[in-house]
Amino acid sequence: MPRGVVIVGTGQGGYQTAASLRSEGFDGPVTLIGEEPHLPYQRPPLSKDFLLGKQHAHQLALRPSQFYTANRMELLAGERVKEIDLAAGQVRLASGSRLAFDHLVLATGARNRLLPVPGAELDGVCYLRTLDESVELRQRMEAASEIVVIGGGFIGLEAAAAARLLDKQVTVVEALPRLMARVTVPLISRFVMERHAARGVNFRCGAGIARITGEGSVTGVLLSDGAHLPADLVIVGIGVLPNVELAREAGLAAGNGIAVDEYLKTADPRVFAIGDCAEFPSRFTGSRVRLESVQNCVDQGICVARNIAGKAAPYAATPWFWSDQGDLHLQMAGLAPHIDESVVRGEPESGKFSVFHYFHGIMKAVDSINRPGDHVQARKLIALGATVSPEQAADESFDLKKAASGRIT
Repeated sequence: MPRGVVIVGTGQGGYQTAASLRSEGFDGPVTLIGEEPHLPYQRPPLSKDFLLGKQHAHQLALRPSQFYTANRMELLAGERVKEIDLAAGQVRLASGSRLAFDHLVLATGARNRLLPVPGAELDGVCYLRTLDESVELRQRMEAASEIVVIGGGFIGLEAAAAARLLDKQVTVVEALPRLMARVTVPLISRFVMERHAARGVNFRCGAGIARITGEGSVTGVLLSDGAHLPADLVIVGIGVLPNVELAREAGLAAGNGIAVDEYLKTADPRVFAIGDCAEFPSRFTGSRVRLESVQNCVDQGICVARNIAGKAAPYAATPWFWSDQGDLHLQMAGLAPHIDESVVRGEPESGKFSVFHYFHGIMKAVDSINRPGDHVQARKLIALGATVSPEQAADESFDLKKAASGRIT
């Protein structure tokens, strides 16, 4: 009797693996196990429309409950895997039961990196990754008047934009000298900071946190330089840590993520890892990477499902990312760990432009602000391994669409 596929994690990657298994013709048992007591749901709106009350929780569900029943998927929500027994080909659940598998997919995701300073445990210090955290933060944000956001990355800036739309006083504190320093170039950082500042957001970049102040509840944030920022709500967005412990305890290699090969397999060929928890070899960088994006979760879920269904192919999807921050729509295509030239297409003053990044004359990545057309064509070009010259990229009369279709060389 087939043991089927057990998927640990009911986020975007876990859901996509299950759905793609059925669409690829896999007919065996499929079991999804997730710690959260909810149907698999979308995370991106948690820091945007849902946080602003523009969406209800039921609208976040990737599929209604009937979908899982109709497709013969067993969904174990509110359940936790305590151990992987590779010798027996089983997982042991916190409830005490065991599930056998032919294939195991680890889509365990990541968790918030906690703020390591005194006072971080005070009431009113919040994080934002799960549905329950977003529900709590929405309630607290409505009641708050002065908000400090710690972290100038995507989550922090999205939360700051939402808070300003609710007419709250907002200060963003970033440890590095500029915003989004790990993911984009100074031009984009400056532009984004100026736009947020024009909407009333205050910034303290290059600033460390000494402690969170308050007795029982937060009253402010004390910076390393002695400045004190009053706050009745602190939102922490300083990154995440991949959930690798389950794999590591089972004897599977894990560093900055669960180690997998180009087929997303671990050292045990029955076990795959995908999404935020997986470290894989990237054809775009020539190195091992771990990506935190919906696109990566979806495409890796599809890849694993095809591999299990007997249609094996290495993972080669083009990486792309996005962040909506008020009226700023930032889209990023490709990966560029090394850049020796960047050129601008469009006018930053207009609020609509793209930055094309090059290494040794080859286009590696494109960041676009409010220019979705550039983003779409950049993704096509990068997927094809094609390039346009810096001069062509900077020339708005040059037709990117034709270049991406191969009609211009």
